[in-house]
Amino acid sequence: MKAVVYEGESRMRVVDEKEPGTAGVKDAVLRVTTSAICGSDLHMYEGRTALPKGHVVGHEIMGVIERVGEAVTSIKPGDRVVLPFNIACGYCYNCHRGLTNMCLTMDAQKPHAAYGYAGMGPYGGGQAEYVLVPNADFNCLKLPGKPFDSWEEDFILLADVFPTGFYGAELAQVAAGKSVAIFGAGPVGLMAALSSLLKGASEVYVIDFVPERLDKVKELGATPINARDGDPVEQIFALRAKLPGLRGRLRPGEDKLKGVECVIDAVGYQARDDRDYAREKPTQVLENMVKLVNPAGHIGIVGVYIAPDPGGKTAEAKQGVFALPMAELFDKAVTVGMGQCPVKLYNESLRDLIIAGRAKPSKIVSHRIAIDQAPEAYQKFDQRVDGYTKVLIQFPGARAA
Repeated sequence: MKAVVYEGESRMRVVDEKEPGTAGVKDAVLRVTTSAICGSDLHMYEGRTALPKGHVVGHEIMGVIERVGEAVTSIKPGDRVVLPFNIACGYCYNCHRGLTNMCLTMDAQKPHAAYGYAGMGPYGGGQAEYVLVPNADFNCLKLPGKPFDSWEEDFILLADVFPTGFYGAELAQVAAGKSVAIFGAGPVGLMAALSSLLKGASEVYVIDFVPERLDKVKELGATPINARDGDPVEQIFALRAKLPGLRGRLRPGEDKLKGVECVIDAVGYQARDDRDYAREKPTQVLENMVKLVNPAGHIGIVGVYIAPDPGGKTAEAKQGVFALPMAELFDKAVTVGMGQCPVKLYNESLRDLIIAGRAKPSKIVSHRIAIDQAPEAYQKFDQRVDGYTKVLIQFPGARAA
């Protein structure tokens, strides 16, 4: 089978790999119809993680079940499914609570596991024609329809970015009438914007500096903020001050609420310096969030922070250790939630929003490629050029299989 493997810094390669066999009685083999390149895959592509060379990458995966182990009961060959990027057991203390992002058994080293990702177990990724699915009964979400129908590009986003964006909105306690700001208009930031609108937010601002991404923000119905036009926090302060009716509804003292109630970090540790976008500044988004969030507001962090980071500029940064304005957070009584998304907690409900026509996450998809084009697509996605926003790897041979 063809598969995308990591070959070293800024190098992905398409190789012939052995097709996986069914490794255990509870496992299955999935024939992939669509996979996707995730923004977090770029951390590995850029050599910012300890992924071994030759490892098959990709954690956003959907397709059709090819074969199952003898103990698998709820799915069968021919079923169409999408895989949460979290690989979970379903029976440990955390899985019982719905925290499949913190499964205690599937990775011997840490409390989480995923397909094709550094530091998250030995599992092969799904940017390949076939992938092994551990604990298939638990780790497959069954889908209606047929491969490459009108839902294909929506359903693939249930593997990660749609649930992760929704989780960011959950962590930031977005609700009807709330004001929201999202740093980063990559796929997760765009899905956080869509999720905030689905939750009934009254104002949704999304900050980025890539024109094509900001166009997608506007298309979703949120307000784009171009960070190249000046301090994004001050831009939002100024916009909110001009909102019709906002000043008139304030009582004495409430002018202190010039920011927003909910802020989401969809960027992570590779944030850019507001004063020089050629430079990384890992704490830039964190600092901006603290300034922007209103007193008693809420912060959700779903942008990735990793250690060790070989590309960190200081000894502390290499270990993911950063200085934060803790006193201001405390003084404002801000709540902060963070971490990887427990996809299974949300993907079933989000699937049904798609089926009902209430959500169309595929609006963010910009490119559809064959697997042989993956190395070039990684390069362009990493450089944020040619409108590369969300890239799907599709396997047309699976249509007729």
